[in-house]
Amino acid sequence: MTGQDPAAVRIDTSKPHPARMYDWFLGGKDNYPVDEEMAKQLLKLDARGRDMARVNRAFMHRATRWLGGNGIRQYLDVGTGIPTEPNLHQIAQDVAPESRVVYCDNDPIVLAHAEALLRSTPEGATEYIQADARRPEAILEAAGKVLDFDRPIALSLLALLHFVDDEDGAYELVNRLVSRLAPGSYLVLSQTTGDFDPEKAALARAMYKERGLTLRPRSREEFTRFFDGLDLVEPGVSLTAEWHPELGEAVAVTGDDPIPGYAGVARVR
Repeated sequence: MTGQDPAAVRIDTSKPHPARMYDWFLGGKDNYPVDEEMAKQLLKLDARGRDMARVNRAFMHRATRWLGGNGIRQYLDVGTGIPTEPNLHQIAQDVAPESRVVYCDNDPIVLAHAEALLRSTPEGATEYIQADARRPEAILEAAGKVLDFDRPIALSLLALLHFVDDEDGAYELVNRLVSRLAPGSYLVLSQTTGDFDPEKAALARAMYKERGLTLRPRSREEFTRFFDGLDLVEPGVSLTAEWHPELGEAVAVTGDDPIPGYAGVARVR
């Protein structure tokens, strides 16, 4: 495992962390009162916060099954979050036991639970990198010790890019990572949008800013821009819940309004 000794890691509980809030929305226990407090405030803006997390998680399952079924045997998952079974490597190795998976996150609590991410099949491999998504060179260097960048890799940044603002280099980050991928690789993205309720999205963004955090909802057009130069696979950019629903069980959600998030998978030429 690339990173620090979990026993030596200091977890900052003075402000909420997106990975821990996501864990709370999914019903996990690896979060703190500061995370729960903000998550509950977000629920006051949109009571479907838990639905959003579950829909995004289900997209990861479906996309990984699709990728495995289309011959992908290597995965780089940036912004992994706190382990929630089944993890990406379990889905990938269920399709193809020889699959190799590298996870990356910057939250020390993910490192503290990284052992759950490293339970690989004997034929495959899993590794964990403790690094910030804004340091693509460090990620690529460490991932290269496990993955063969001369062969196709699925690069996943799921529910991550809405925590990186444009001026912080969100598009440049994606371009740098994709530039190292071999032809036949795939980029897998999901992120929240304000297209369906701009006022709520603006309030949520302000709530994050007050706590020293970034939230950058993007329009469908802004999200699609991440795939420039790549070949989107069917159905293209879609609502997260509507991307190949036949590959997983339906997620029951509250109400009939769309869950405000987009997803897409694109092939590297």
